[in-house]
Parts: sequence; C-alpha cells; structure tokens
Amino acid sequence: MVLKNLQAVQQPMAYEDDCFLVPGPVRMGQPCLDAMGTAVMTARGQEFRDVMAKLNSGLRSAFNLSPSPSVRKSNSWEGDDGYKVIVVSGSGTAAMEMVIANRFRSNDLVLVPTNGKFGERVAEICKRFCNVKHMKGEWGRAFDLGEIERHLERKCYEAVLICHNETSTGITQDAEAIAEMCSRHETSFILDGITSVGGMPVHPQQWNAEAVVVGAQKCTAGPSGIAAVAVNQHYVERVQTIREQGDSNPTYYFDMIPALKKGSDDQTPWTPAINLAMGWGAALETLQNETNEARWARCEHMANGVRNLFTDLGFELLADRLGRSASVTAIMYPEGIDDGWRTKLKEEFNTQVIGAQDHLKGKMFRVGSMGETPVEEMVEGCVRMLECFRACGHDLPPVDVATYF
Repeated sequence: MVLKNLQAVQQPMAYEDDCFLVPGPVRMGQPCLDAMGTAVMTARGQEFRDVMAKLNSGLRSAFNLSPSPSVRKSNSWEGDDGYKVIVVSGSGTAAMEMVIANRFRSNDLVLVPTNGKFGERVAEICKRFCNVKHMKGEWGRAFDLGEIERHLERKCYEAVLICHNETSTGITQDAEAIAEMCSRHETSFILDGITSVGGMPVHPQQWNAEAVVVGAQKCTAGPSGIAAVAVNQHYVERVQTIREQGDSNPTYYFDMIPALKKGSDDQTPWTPAINLAMGWGAALETLQNETNEARWARCEHMANGVRNLFTDLGFELLADRLGRSASVTAIMYPEGIDDGWRTKLKEEFNTQVIGAQDHLKGKMFRVGSMGETPVEEMVEGCVRMLECFRACGHDLPPVDVATYF
C-alpha cells in the first residue's frame, strides 16, 4: 500500500488553488467540514455517544494502538494493550496540562529536555505542578542523549517529558532511544505527540509511554480546539493513588478522575465540543482509510522533497540533519530577505507558510507537510515560493521542482 501510494505521487498533477502549507492548523477535508455542519445534538443522548464511540475508535487507530469497536457501549476507548483514550475539549496544550497536573505531586522531580518553543512550553506547564530540571538546549539541535542518560542514572526523576516533534524548529526527537533509557532506569516516559501522532511513527506501547497527547488540528487534519490523550494502566493507577493520598494538585475542569469514570460510557465529564468531535471523527476516518503507514510515508516524501529542493538551492535548514521532521521544515531566509517575503507570498502568490517564533522571528520560515496535504499542492507551493524569492530580488537558477517529488 505504501509503495503504491508513493509511486502514485511521483507524477504530480497541476494544482491551481491556493496553497496552504502551514504546519497546523491544517486545511480540513470536506468530510470533516460536512460533519461539523451537522445540526447540534444533546451532549448526553445516545446520538452523541455514537459520535464519541466513533471518535474513540478513530483515535486508537491514530495513536497506533490496538483496535476497538466504533459502537457505543463496547468500550470504544480501550483495547487489549492497556491504554485508554480520553477526549479533551481544549487545545493540545490543555490536554498536556491535564496529563501533567493529574500525574505529579508538587514535590515530584521531572526531567524536560527541550530544543524549541513547544518543548519549553512543556517545561513551563510542569513548573506549575511539580519540580522541574529543564535541560534547555539550542533550538534545532538534537538532544544530548548522553546527558539525558547521566541524569537518569541519578535515580531521582519521576518522569521524562519531551515534545516529540518540535514544529518551532523542524526537529523530531529520538523518542525510541529516550524511551529505552527511561525503561532501563525505571523512569516514567510522557510524550507530547501533538504534532507527531498521525504524521510519523509513534509507538506508545513499544515505548512504554505512560501518556501521549495529540491535537486534532495537526497531523490528523481535524478542527482546532479539541485534543486527546492516550494513557496506560500505570498512569491511571498513579493518578488514583495520588488522589487517595490527598496530595494531588488542584484541578477541576482538567480533573482526570471524572474523565476516567465517564469514558466507559462514551462520555466526557463536562459539556463536550460536540461539533468539533463530529468533525474530528470524520477526519480520523479519512486517516484510517489512508492508513497510518501511508500518511507517514506521504508526509516524509513531501518533507524530503522540500529539504532537498531548498538545500540544493543554497538555503540553510535550522534542524540537525538526522533529526529533521517529516511534518514541518524550518528554512532560514537568505541574506536580504525577511518576513516581508511571506506577506508577498500570501498576497501575490496565493500561498501561505508560517514564520518563526521568539528570537528567530524574521530570520526563518516553516513549511508544513502534514495532514491531508496532497503532493501536487506541495509542488505548486514550492514553485510559487521560488517565484516569490525571485520577485524579492533573490537570484535563483531555474529548477524543475516536480522532480524533487
């Protein structure tokens, strides 16, 4: 299936619409948009339980977990691997806060290595609820695995938390190696997979991840404002034990206990994001039809094309070569070009990418290769980017963009 799909995309068709190549929120497909346009329903009736069952089952597939039935009253949220999926009416950051606030006590010490904006956000969330050793690295540089190992040898950490795919810098962490270290040192492993689940290989059970978070609007091409977590039995037991001991962090909306109680009934504890849940369920069905493996391959195929094209033309990429992301590419501007190029690209070339954050603002742009983006859109988008650079006075040789894809 993957090879067939890759062969199919090597001959891109002409693309004439606007090119939306932002690394989230991504463009939603028509089934997702149609589902969100469905008439509102009660949150506590059988009809919405059907929506939740479909969503839960689709999430288990996206998380790369064992399958579950997509019908209500069939424990759609769990399979035979010990993981449960919990839908959160909030962004990926809300889901990450829920995971952290419920899992740790104020005196627990966690290790958070970072090399970009969103990893640093994980560290900041942790600081609200526990003690943190923030291993702050240079943006775009791969983690020093030896340093992580030395920290874990001290046997003082309750958990390691990482942002798996750092879209601010276009780098993906070696989750498998970090998970292996955590397992050897009997340290819990928690994954911010907000921009990796559905877009690249993620293996919660194989990595023995206690919790993995996903945001709908990224690789799964769902709507913004809804997210989900997958948690294993050890995570659940720790949350329950901490609560019973009476030293848990204060929570209300993000309290995991009511969510766990409602899950088996295809419910959420508070009013859910009803229409967003319907849209996400449809987007996940599209992902299931494509298959995880085919989507991973397509995203990687497009990212490879973007990387090779721009490096061949002399552009510098921010991220370390061996860790470059399959869902977003961070490209440094050549001398004399700044974010005025992005404005021109949008207004005159009908194409959108996104800029950089914090200290890299105006120095870099990022091209998303996630979600349902077709290869022909990426090809046309790259053609327009090069035309826009030329229009801004940057000398580029003629190049057959399509050959890179």
